[in-house]
Amino acid sequence: MRGEAILVNKLLIFLADDHAIIRQGMKSLIDNQPDMHVIGEADNGQSAWQNIKDLQPDVVVLDISMPELNGIQVTERLKEECPEVKVLALTVHEDTGYVRQLLKVGASGYVLKRAALEELIHAIRTVAAGDVYLDPKLTSLVVGSYIRKRSIKDELLHNDLSRREKEVLRLIAQGYSNKEVAAQLGISVRTVETYKVRLMEKLGFHSRADIVRYALHRGWLQSP
Repeated sequence: MRGEAILVNKLLIFLADDHAIIRQGMKSLIDNQPDMHVIGEADNGQSAWQNIKDLQPDVVVLDISMPELNGIQVTERLKEECPEVKVLALTVHEDTGYVRQLLKVGASGYVLKRAALEELIHAIRTVAAGDVYLDPKLTSLVVGSYIRKRSIKDELLHNDLSRREKEVLRLIAQGYSNKEVAAQLGISVRTVETYKVRLMEKLGFHSRADIVRYALHRGWLQSP
């Protein structure tokens, strides 16, 4: 019971990677964080899928290339049956094709294996908070890819939004709070909240992560 109490205020992390040395390194780093604890590990996709369903961690750090089920397949299953579990993909692939697939099936972010371990910790906290984490080394490529791949359906939905709805959506995607959006647009916080609810329903979004993905698609988050 005492052990369970200690974990109440910690982020519960599950690690899935077929390289034991990599898992050990991540586990050591994560368990040394005051707000995190590794509650499970797996060295293949099938085992990861089964254990994640049982353990219900807050965040899964998931290697894309694993035996039995790959990371994309595991992510698809998780988003269908365990939508509250956030998936942070860990990959060696600097290919926007993989990144597009990951975001399409519901991953909350990706980080390259060659990134600094401190970046992994930042990425975990980011996706746990409901945001999207995109490895800085690939973000510009992903943005360009999303812009080129706009779908007809997305264009129709976007064109159906009013100018004010687009302004609210853009500011939310850029990380502004409802109060800050209200101040910038000269409207009330309640009005911003109403816009946000209406936009989520209209676009079929379920979280701020969806809004960030949409903003990437529109090219709103490119560096000036």
